[in-house]
Amino acid sequence: MTLTNFTRIGLLFIMIVAAALTRLLPHPPNLTAIGAIALFGGACISNRWIAIGMTLAALAISDLFLGVYELLPVVYLSFLISFLLGRWLRSHRNLANTVYVVLAGAIQFFLITNFACWWYYYPHTPAGLISCLTLAIPFFQYTLLGDLLYVTALFGGLALVERSLPAIREEIAALSTLKN
Repeated sequence: MTLTNFTRIGLLFIMIVAAALTRLLPHPPNLTAIGAIALFGGACISNRWIAIGMTLAALAISDLFLGVYELLPVVYLSFLISFLLGRWLRSHRNLANTVYVVLAGAIQFFLITNFACWWYYYPHTPAGLISCLTLAIPFFQYTLLGDLLYVTALFGGLALVERSLPAIREEIAALSTLKN
């Protein structure tokens, strides 16, 4: 790993940890950086093992402060799906695809976590599922808003730094020869 790559990884790590720490600040329910961290890490860190390790570590560290909760494994599963969406975005990045991926990430988070919520807390009937999903609709707007806000901050922040410090910019040619 070259010094430039090391500097880029360090910058991305700082950005991801900073975003994860915002979970500790007061915020409306679901208006967090979780989905954005997964998408950003998946899209911007070339080595998939470093990317998944770094993004999961940031989520886990913030969860240490927030505490363990029953649906934690389900949230991590959804996080991994968003990470995979970010990996796809890595080689298809443009504004439209970024918006589509953010929307897909928010929808899958809503469906997966609320299906689990139904399974744990509601009667296992169609009426129980409809009730669970209906009560969860107001939270979806915060999930989507949080993902859009933090994706904009993370990707936009990285673009600004890359413009100011071109030495840390990832080589475009390297993206086409990824083996990770």
